[in-house]
Amino acid sequence: MAAHVLRLRLALLVGALRGDRRHVVRTVVGLLLLIAATAAGCWAVVTLGDSDADVMQAVTVLGGSALTLGFALAPLVAGVEDPLDPRRFAVLGASPTPLAGILALAGFVSVPVLAVAALGITVAVVWGEHGVAGAVGGISILLALATCVLLARVCMALTSLFLRERRSRELSGLFALTILVVVVPVGVFLASLDWRGSVPTQLSAAVDVLALTPVGAAWAIPGAVATAGDVALPVLVAIASLIGLGMLWLLLVRVLLTTTERPRTSRERGGLGWFTVAPGTPGGAIAARSLMYWLRDRRYLVNVVVVPITAALTIVPLLIVGVPVQTVALIPVPFMALFLGWLPHNDLAYDSTAVWMHVSAGVRGFADRIGRLVPILLIGVPVLAIAIPVAMSIHGRWALLPAMVGVCAALFGTALGLSSISSVVAPYAVSPPGESPFQQPQRYGSSGASAQALVMLGSVVLCAPVLWWAWLGLGGDAEAADLAFWAGIGTGAGVLIVGITIGALVFSRSGGRIMEFAESV
Repeated sequence: MAAHVLRLRLALLVGALRGDRRHVVRTVVGLLLLIAATAAGCWAVVTLGDSDADVMQAVTVLGGSALTLGFALAPLVAGVEDPLDPRRFAVLGASPTPLAGILALAGFVSVPVLAVAALGITVAVVWGEHGVAGAVGGISILLALATCVLLARVCMALTSLFLRERRSRELSGLFALTILVVVVPVGVFLASLDWRGSVPTQLSAAVDVLALTPVGAAWAIPGAVATAGDVALPVLVAIASLIGLGMLWLLLVRVLLTTTERPRTSRERGGLGWFTVAPGTPGGAIAARSLMYWLRDRRYLVNVVVVPITAALTIVPLLIVGVPVQTVALIPVPFMALFLGWLPHNDLAYDSTAVWMHVSAGVRGFADRIGRLVPILLIGVPVLAIAIPVAMSIHGRWALLPAMVGVCAALFGTALGLSSISSVVAPYAVSPPGESPFQQPQRYGSSGASAQALVMLGSVVLCAPVLWWAWLGLGGDAEAADLAFWAGIGTGAGVLIVGITIGALVFSRSGGRIMEFAESV
């Protein structure tokens, strides 16, 4: 049976190169990109042959941990079906224990595992130049590969058990967005460090911690030998991790063999978009509908695109008058945080007459207010998470990072809180659905301008203490920078909660007025 499964696995790999022309082209391009990335990684490792053992250890542990974690996250992000799902072998009457071992062995026969194996062999060769025995490097790579394979098998099994009915492009996109939010800031931070032939102090503690985790222990064994460190702990962690993953994999195989997969219907194949991802609650339904608007309606898309452009324009006059680039780099991100929080200040008006669904269904105000904030949170948080590290790398002083985070959190949270009130208390007419976003209807009175100005100015006023402490932090006061961080988080969260509460109460008591407004625009 083992030989049959291995032949089946090889046939599946070869079969990936068959099919229609577009599929073959995509597969070949993906293989070429993977080969190029593997070759670049091997060359980067080779260039570390003359580096100190500490630098080699840091790069190996960080890179190996990222690769191992990727095997765990790939099934969640890709959302693909496992061709070697244990349930496919249920008809053969196989025992769970030997089947788990055979499928785990077949997991080594894959292109990503071969790529990691090539990188691992290169790492072992370079460690040999640092005096590490080849047997130690080989054992380390075998443990690392086994960890990657078992992680992938376990996560694929969990995905097939719990995400099959809820899997969709939107869910995969959320996982990919989460990875982007984590990877990009970390990459910017690492690229901004000054290595100069030694490990930066900011990374030494992180490397030591990763060396004692399941994702980095196997990769840290050669470095522990080369630097005369404690080898026993990484070895024990790596072996214990393999044992734990193996037992979990065996348990999942037993569960899968005794679980009947619910057949799919045509409705499930078609999917309901964001409604399949959002919770089955009034707030979840409103969030799903709002996400569809924000990602498809030109009026929303134009507002989102204008935010970074407006923030970038603020730096032009400062550069013209001679303000240093390091200081100017700190300006656009707070402006982006303020404008992103300001965007939903009139979101109820964009619903037009569709708002009757909320009113007639008796939707609670909290569900409406929270559901409408989900799209801007999914957009604003990743944008700020990426923009803040980029700004700090240009500025050059990472000690100011807490103050920058506090300022952005305060401006973003307070603007969202005030927008939650403004969109219910003072909505104003906007271009109807399907019309040009640059075509604004005629307004009577100044309620629209007042609502925009109050949200913007109110946010700045409420954040004034945080801005002051951040200014002191820019001058070199470390305590003021930390104070700006905590005060910014508290201010943003507090105003957001209060704003949602007030907006919810007004929405629940103003159904007639809201319907009257919707019918009059």
